[in-house]
Amino acid sequence: MPIQRDVVILGGGIAGLWTLDALRRAGHAVMLVERDALGAGQTIWSQGIIHGGLKYTLDGALSPSARAIREMPAIWRRALTGEAEPSLGRACVRAEQCWLWRTASMRSRLGMLGARIGLRTPVNVVEQSDRPEVLCACPGTVASLDEQVIDTAAVLARLRERNIAHLAHAPPDDPAALSNSAEGITVSLAGGRVRVAARTIVLAAGGGNEALRRSLGLEAPAMQIRDLHMAMARGDLPMLNGHCVDGARTRLTITSIMQAPGDVVWQLGGEIAERGVAMEPGELIQRAKAELVAVLPGLRLDGVHFATYRAPRAEGLSATGARPEDVVTRVEGDVITVWPTKLALAPRAATRVLEALSAPRSSVTALPDLPRPAVAKPPWENAAWT
Repeated sequence: MPIQRDVVILGGGIAGLWTLDALRRAGHAVMLVERDALGAGQTIWSQGIIHGGLKYTLDGALSPSARAIREMPAIWRRALTGEAEPSLGRACVRAEQCWLWRTASMRSRLGMLGARIGLRTPVNVVEQSDRPEVLCACPGTVASLDEQVIDTAAVLARLRERNIAHLAHAPPDDPAALSNSAEGITVSLAGGRVRVAARTIVLAAGGGNEALRRSLGLEAPAMQIRDLHMAMARGDLPMLNGHCVDGARTRLTITSIMQAPGDVVWQLGGEIAERGVAMEPGELIQRAKAELVAVLPGLRLDGVHFATYRAPRAEGLSATGARPEDVVTRVEGDVITVWPTKLALAPRAATRVLEALSAPRSSVTALPDLPRPAVAKPPWENAAWT
């Protein structure tokens, strides 16, 4: 006899874990199955910025993307301070704000102006004396932006701790077999020894969603992939989190992780990561060095090591192939597929799934003693530094 659950979630990235927590708090009997490590792929690859819509307002207009995301910093901040559920805690915060600066070009000046229009997140211009040293030689305005930077692995670990009894690990050599029966969609675990029947299956597996959909007979294309090629720098670098804007684009986004004093990792995103898709690692590293020197006058890179990693982003299919403006959910009978589009939108994705569900029905019974998934390691721990 299978264990009964209202919902089984397949995929343990930030969207799946936040949805698990939200559904459990709403009274649903729910469990999450992950075949790899929690956050492996898109979540752990991300820079961890809780965006408030900056990059979608650089032309001065309040785009649909900006409207969708601009409430997210306040939602995350309440969770990170323990004022709202899920209570994540201050240990999950790497930085309370991001810096915003520009280059000397006229286009960059206009981008800085556009960034201050339509944002729910405050943009506060700072005096020269209040700038961090690494930005002191930058031309024009420097501002602080009320966007927190999270420790993504710490957030995953906290959500794992909160929901540990409702997690199951189905490794690739023992996949979670799906089948349709009179009992509903059944997920077989532990080599078939454990069967869980669910009224609803939520697919939150990022790039794995397409294969899961096919296994459930949903053949219509629903997903697209947009690539990134991220660069990283590591050495005696200053702590810096922020964006250099240049016209209606985020030229470079830097986030920092301190491994030890004198050992700081910079993740380099923004336009360089998009253009880097067509580059080999060595070429991207040379481009990253040139960009850092261009946007941070006076920065010295003596003794700094570099690495790259590719980070394909799975998203809901859009008509043009462009990034979707918002969370994408597809409700097809008893299957809900969700792509959060951006890490910051995970709470919005959970709300969309919750709204699509009927009232809880199953009682919460204990799961067998199943293996629990661990948290994925961040990319700098597995990088080949050069």
